[in-house]
Amino acid sequence: MTTEAPHQTTTGSAISAGSAGSAHAEQLLEMYRRMRRIRRFEERASVLYKATEIPGFLHLSIGQEASAVGACWPLRPSDGITSTHRGHGHVLAKGLDTASMMAELMGKEAGTCHGRGGSMHIADPGLGIYGANGIVGAGLPIATGVATAAKLRAAGDVVVAFFGDGAVAQGMFHEAVNLAAVWDLPVVFLCENNHYSEFSPASEQHRAPLSARAAGYGIDYAHVDGNDVLAVAGLMNDVVERLRGGAGPVLVEAETYRWHGHYEGDPERYRSAEEVAAAKERDPLLVARRHLAAVGVPAVLADAVDEEIDKEIEAAVEWARSLPEPAPETLYDFVSAPRSTIPEPVAPAEGEVFRSMDAVRLALEHELTADPDVFLAGIDIGAGGNVFGLTRGLADAFPGRVRDTPISESAILGTAVGAAMAGMKPVVEIMYMDFIGVALDMLLNQAAKLRFMTGGRASMPLVVRTQFGAGRSSGSQHSQSLEALLAHIPGLTVVMPSNPADTYGLLRAAIQDPNPVVFVENRLQYGLKGPRPPADHLIPLGKAKVIREGTDITVVSWSRMVQDCLAAADVLAAEGVSVEVIDLRTVAPLDRETVLASLAKTNRLVIAHEAVRDFGVGAELAALAVDEGFWHLDAPVTRVAPPHVPAPYAPSLERVWLPSQDTIAETLRRIAAV
Repeated sequence: MTTEAPHQTTTGSAISAGSAGSAHAEQLLEMYRRMRRIRRFEERASVLYKATEIPGFLHLSIGQEASAVGACWPLRPSDGITSTHRGHGHVLAKGLDTASMMAELMGKEAGTCHGRGGSMHIADPGLGIYGANGIVGAGLPIATGVATAAKLRAAGDVVVAFFGDGAVAQGMFHEAVNLAAVWDLPVVFLCENNHYSEFSPASEQHRAPLSARAAGYGIDYAHVDGNDVLAVAGLMNDVVERLRGGAGPVLVEAETYRWHGHYEGDPERYRSAEEVAAAKERDPLLVARRHLAAVGVPAVLADAVDEEIDKEIEAAVEWARSLPEPAPETLYDFVSAPRSTIPEPVAPAEGEVFRSMDAVRLALEHELTADPDVFLAGIDIGAGGNVFGLTRGLADAFPGRVRDTPISESAILGTAVGAAMAGMKPVVEIMYMDFIGVALDMLLNQAAKLRFMTGGRASMPLVVRTQFGAGRSSGSQHSQSLEALLAHIPGLTVVMPSNPADTYGLLRAAIQDPNPVVFVENRLQYGLKGPRPPADHLIPLGKAKVIREGTDITVVSWSRMVQDCLAAADVLAAEGVSVEVIDLRTVAPLDRETVLASLAKTNRLVIAHEAVRDFGVGAELAALAVDEGFWHLDAPVTRVAPPHVPAPYAPSLERVWLPSQDTIAETLRRIAAV
């Protein structure tokens, strides 16, 4: 059995020929070849799906081949595209091979993404393919990130973001196009308007045409017959050339039609057979054949292309059929990139004192200086220096690399995802942790999963900085500690420092890490003072630390509440109770070993955190104790945390809701006495 894919020939768009006429004919024949490749690939995929050889979902773009090939025709290998759940045509037009794609659709280990992505999630950043995407509209903010990387590198690269007319209703469409306009990014937003949003006609989805929307964003607009590959390629040649010269984003509407339903198996009750038949009269392949005939290309040459592609696709199918599925022992592969080993540093001695807010700024400044791929983006972080003044002065020191954004959380996080996939190291800021919910898709379905779903092809070295903190009457929408929500997402690293030195060392480590990291600061600690570590101070991610030795009881905490636990331990020490305090530092991945080792020594465990008690990280630690640490327990595992109630505004209620040093001390006394 061989795992070497069958050979596929792809000719570039710049074709040498003896005369201009023959060159044009050869290019047109190559366009036809690429469209025929897409058509035959999807026709075979439809048959294989019906025969259950392709699992999962299958969304085909039959009828839309001209827009894919024409749009990608002027692109270089270094240019990028983002795609949709209906993306086979786009990625084939950009140069991906049919054999590994067919294997991917069949869920085989040798597939493009090692069988982890399937039909909707094919990607190969090495070819400039930054992912088909199962979330409607999600490719648009990712494209802004790829385009941001292109602009920062100033290499003249452009990005084409494919989307359907249904995605126009998504907030991600607005946020991405607006950000691209504000930043003058080299991106083409290409709408394949096939007149249906899943089952609904476009007339029931929108009231404003795309031309009006483009005017509203202050960007150029162009309309093209999406079934005519020459028309699409001609328009895109002009658009791409302008973008390479420094022009800003363009919205292109390619009007086309999909012959199959929204998905394979769709009963298509929303349109008539007559409508589909009428659309097929404008078959992009027939239109291309008419162009070939007009320039004197004999039909026999087009027939030969058909035969060539039929053989190529059949070879791809047979090769894919012969391959094994991923082995069960590879289940955990590609979830996260391997981390560099960082030794635990020596705790800084008494000396120069600095604050947590200084630690944030100095860590950012250090990494911006050390690595040109690092850039910052967020609301008011540039000239304004962040709402807390943490980034003040960095925009002047690093022109173009500390970027203000609109108030568009999805665009901010999507920019981070796309830029990371394109090889940059973005550090983006979400002003309050509560606001992550506004853009959760970009963390939940993109940053956390893309490395896994692409079989390791997508790199994701990004940091999302945010802050939280109850205790100052900030209310229910500006106080939440949501680490459990984020820690529950496989692929995300969640860091919550408790002191200035750790803030510096952990933030630097997060920026250097190859995985997506959510770095959560507590705003009530920005003024907390502590000894300043050396400039090279780094703290390993995923490693907790025993910050106070003890023998009678273990208390585990993280973020600001660690300070309350230390104070409570001092109180208990005066009463003859020895408390060991563990600072998790990294919430996910969880350092189970350090917690279990301490429990084995003290036989008692208390967990204190600022997030509400139910379904939290404390519950996970309690489960760990009664599972792997059960035989060490001499007392109940107890959590000290706010009740399952939103953070109150009134100080009288907030004082009752939020645990304190006294609450922790009383719990420690009770458990120590058991």
